[in-house]
Amino acid sequence: SRVRFYNHGTDDTWCRDHGPIFVKHRESGRVALTDWRFNTWGGKYPPWDRDNAVPGKVARALGMRRFTSAMVLEGGSIDVNGRGLLLTSENCLLNRNRNPHLSRNRIEQGLRDMLGVQTILWLGEGIEGDDTDGHIDDMTRFFKPGGFITSVEPDERDANHHVLARNLERLRGFRRPEGGRFEIVELPMPRAFGFDGRRVPASYANFLVINDAVLVPAFRQPKRDAEAREIIGACFPNREVVPIDCYELIWGLGTLHCISQQQPA
Repeated sequence: SRVRFYNHGTDDTWCRDHGPIFVKHRESGRVALTDWRFNTWGGKYPPWDRDNAVPGKVARALGMRRFTSAMVLEGGSIDVNGRGLLLTSENCLLNRNRNPHLSRNRIEQGLRDMLGVQTILWLGEGIEGDDTDGHIDDMTRFFKPGGFITSVEPDERDANHHVLARNLERLRGFRRPEGGRFEIVELPMPRAFGFDGRRVPASYANFLVINDAVLVPAFRQPKRDAEAREIIGACFPNREVVPIDCYELIWGLGTLHCISQQQPA
């Protein structure tokens, strides 16, 4: 009785990326949605015309104002703190398969114009097995306006070790607009695994914050899954932490955050 279904056909499952990104007016509280171009992560999986139509259909179904942009952007490639900061990666947003005609400065301005952010913070590369070219929601997330929770890989033999270590160094170098460093919480990666000889981008950073709870991916690794729940739970002390088995879902190279998109009240 608390769920309403809309039959909007898609080409891909991952509505974090092709769906609308909602915005909320600071003063009036009115909610609108932004509609960006989507090209299946750099033209990897055509066709994508039904995916691109989803934000417009959502706007019409909800009777909501829609702002459109000609810039390619996926929702999983960014994370915001609600106070004017946006975190993303160079590997994704500066990739030539997204917006080859746009400079870094023009991409930053496009984000400011559409999302109302002021400052863009850039990390570098993405994790192994990630077909999105470095989505931020597999690496680092805001858990409060002045704090990051970020994936780390202690095993120096793992392909993710140096990538995530370099991103951690960048995070340590960032400064908050009001002054001082960000709080950084390290989140170990699950043990590497894959299917049919291909490694999947399993990451606990792909958690989903919902009303009164946080849904945390689990990968049938009891010790590591429990450690991740404990770390994430400490970052959200007033929310219930709910593990969700994502062993099958990660076959599609994404999990909870990727398959969802939140709408503010």
